[in-house]
Amino acid sequence: MHFEILVEDQSGKEALVSLMPKIIGVDDGHSFNVIAYKGIGRVPKNMKSSADASKRILLDNLPKLLAGYGRSYQDYPAAVIVVCDLDDKCLKSFREQLMALLHTCNPRPETRFCLAIEEGEAWFLGDHTALKKAYPKAKEAVLKSYANDAICGTWEKLADAVYQGGSDALKKQGWQTIGAEKSRWAKTISPHMNINNNASPSFNYLVRKLQELAQA
Repeated sequence: MHFEILVEDQSGKEALVSLMPKIIGVDDGHSFNVIAYKGIGRVPKNMKSSADASKRILLDNLPKLLAGYGRSYQDYPAAVIVVCDLDDKCLKSFREQLMALLHTCNPRPETRFCLAIEEGEAWFLGDHTALKKAYPKAKEAVLKSYANDAICGTWEKLADAVYQGGSDALKKQGWQTIGAEKSRWAKTISPHMNINNNASPSFNYLVRKLQELAQA
């Protein structure tokens, strides 16, 4: 099967490019492509893409994207995987929005929505062994204070554990530097991650859905 993976930012791409071979086993004939967007945006109220596609905002363009994949993948073994952060949204209502959007497609692509709760950094914090291999000086007290998939300012928690001066120092550098640091975390931690031993429920959901499709 081919997996077309849509993520909201570059750090998500860095992580999944590293993790996908571990999850689906590309030696078994599977393939994947990870496409990074420049932000999450929101599902359009009328369920139709009306935003400027060149701005590459994931949810703003998702109606058009899913409809296109539905047409392209009618006779091809492929699945679309949409990966984005839950942030402070209600999980139930956000998932309902996404499913409603998918059901407007005819034909409908095989699609799974996998939400990082609260943010993608939750998946790194769910694997302390990998995190400590990447950052041996990570602050143990900070790591122990984190409740898996908690809505607590997840990237800030990771910054407090591994970044010199913590999240306060990183925030002073501005969003461009924050984005670059998030990508660095993803590139550095994900190669060490054990997909079968992670304390993040949302990461385990992603792994389970991908493996179910790969083994179908």
